[in-house]
Amino acid sequence: MKDLSNISVVLPSLDPDEKLHLVIDGLLEYGFSHIILVNDGSKPENLHYFEEEAAAHPDVITLLHHEVNKGKGAALKNAFNWFLRNRPEGAGVVTVDGDNQHHPADTLACTEHMLETGKLTLGCRDFNQADVPARSSFGNKTTSAIFKIFVGMTISDTQTGLRAIPRDDLEIIATIAGDRFEYETNMLLAMKQQGIPFDEVKIRTVYIEENKSSHFRVIHDSWRIYKLILAHFFRYTLSSLASAVVDTAAYSLLSAVLKNMLSGLALTGAAGVGARVISSLLNFFMNKRLVFNSTVSTGKAMLRYYMLAVPQMAAQVLLTQGVYALFGIPDSATGLRTLLYAVVMALLYVASFMIQQRWVFAAEKKVKEKV
Repeated sequence: MKDLSNISVVLPSLDPDEKLHLVIDGLLEYGFSHIILVNDGSKPENLHYFEEEAAAHPDVITLLHHEVNKGKGAALKNAFNWFLRNRPEGAGVVTVDGDNQHHPADTLACTEHMLETGKLTLGCRDFNQADVPARSSFGNKTTSAIFKIFVGMTISDTQTGLRAIPRDDLEIIATIAGDRFEYETNMLLAMKQQGIPFDEVKIRTVYIEENKSSHFRVIHDSWRIYKLILAHFFRYTLSSLASAVVDTAAYSLLSAVLKNMLSGLALTGAAGVGARVISSLLNFFMNKRLVFNSTVSTGKAMLRYYMLAVPQMAAQVLLTQGVYALFGIPDSATGLRTLLYAVVMALLYVASFMIQQRWVFAAEKKVKEKV
């Protein structure tokens, strides 16, 4: 077993019951020696659980109080910042939930994996098991699919509360926006943006009483999460629409100007290349700064961007001209040619988004050393 003396367990709790005692006893049994317990504005009748644990383990538990409920994200950040200020030699933290749905053996496994690899480690459940509540299975699978499509991250359990975080990553994660359940989603998005490497460790899938103790509000909190995940795609859509308007207008103008000098593929190619040069520069800077908020150097990102844009432009021209030839559309039908050009551009839209997100503007993954 690894030395856990430099690890702090972060345990946020709202209105706990006797299961809090079981969680803490299990952590102590498996060798954890420091727990940051956060009371996130619990009701007066539930405060004795915190007080009893702090009194029983004064050398183990650091108790932090919120006078009012601020949300899980605020509780986590409060604990993270306390750790960064007060445990300068600490190697990292591991977050667990207070409802006894994380087995201490799994908490230990995630922590040891983090110490061994130096990577942020997610404890991930298996939602294909028969005893998983339908609501939880559907919600987590849907979120994982949306994450893969729109964020470019393959995560089997996006809502896991069991996360082992090395200290250097914690310094970034403690500054992330969000005070409630959306904070944990923001954490994953920041991992993508900052190039923070991570691993998954399979853990037990435990749901007690159909997860009735959860404070997650299905509609309200789901919307807060999904709007974060889809934000890049919405901004990409706006950027693409703006670029498409510029591209289409430039193509129409160039086609009208050049139709007396060129014809066929030469006309389509010249107008298409000119339009794409203008619109692509606009699109590149909008995507880098406004859509993906990329930290990749402008030179490297631009090289990647045009490595994608050039074959995409060739595909645009060839497909457009192929449609013209297939339907026998004459060079003089500028309006119809412009419409079909825009349709072909739209068909390449989603593929381009996924490639830009996963490669063009993706942060370089940091090389991690063992903690």
